Amino acid sequence: MNQYKAAELLLDIEAVVLSPEHPFTWSSGLQSPIYCDNRLLMSYPDARKQVAEWFSAKARELGADIIAGTATAGIPHAAWAADLAGLPMIYVRSSPKSHGRKNKIEGNLPQGAKVLIVEDLLSTGGSAFKAAEAVEEEGGIPVGIAAIFTYELHILQRQIEKRSFPVEALTSFPILLDTAKSRKVISGQEADQLANWNTDPAGWSDAFTRS
Repeated sequence: MNQYKAAELLLDIEAVVLSPEHPFTWSSGLQSPIYCDNRLLMSYPDARKQVAEWFSAKARELGADIIAGTATAGIPHAAWAADLAGLPMIYVRSSPKSHGRKNKIEGNLPQGAKVLIVEDLLSTGGSAFKAAEAVEEEGGIPVGIAAIFTYELHILQRQIEKRSFPVEALTSFPILLDTAKSRKVISGQEADQLANWNTDPAGWSDAFTRS
C-alpha cells in the first residue's frame, strides 16, 4: 500500500477527521484542527489487514526477530502483523505493572533479539521512543519504529535525528492534506489553516483560543 492509498483509507473510515473551524482538544490541552483515531481500523477487517501487511513487510525488511506493540493502540496492529510475518510478538507497557512480576514488557524477549516497535500514531514520538528504550534495557535491539500515521511535527523530526534506527510511517500529514484537497474534503483555505497548524501547533492553538 502506498502513502496516498493509506491516506484515502484513513479518510474513508473517518479515522482522520479534519476540522479547522471547530478544532479538537488534545490531552495536552492544545487545540488541533486534525484528530487521528487509528483504533477505528480494528472495526474494518480489510483495512486493518492492509495495514498489517505493511507492518509485516517492514519487519522482514528490517530483519526483525520480534514485533513489539506499544500499549495500548499499537498492540492489535503488532499482533496482526506478527501473525502474518510468522514472528513472535511482545508489547511494551507505558509503565511497569504495579503487581506480580512488575513487567514493563509482556511476552518473551530473548537477549539480542532484533525488535520492530509498532505504534499507531506519531506526534512527538515520546511513547514509541520510550518503548524502544525499554526494549534496549531488557537486552533487545530496536531495529526500527513503524507507525500508521505521522503528523511530521518538527519536534518529532529532531528526535528522529538522534536515533540510530529508522522511524517510518505508512502515511503522513502532508500526504493526507494533499489527498483531502484533491478529494475536496477540505477547501484551499482550510488546507492553508491546517498547514499553518502543522508548522506551529502551539502558536496556532494560542491564536485560535484568543480569537
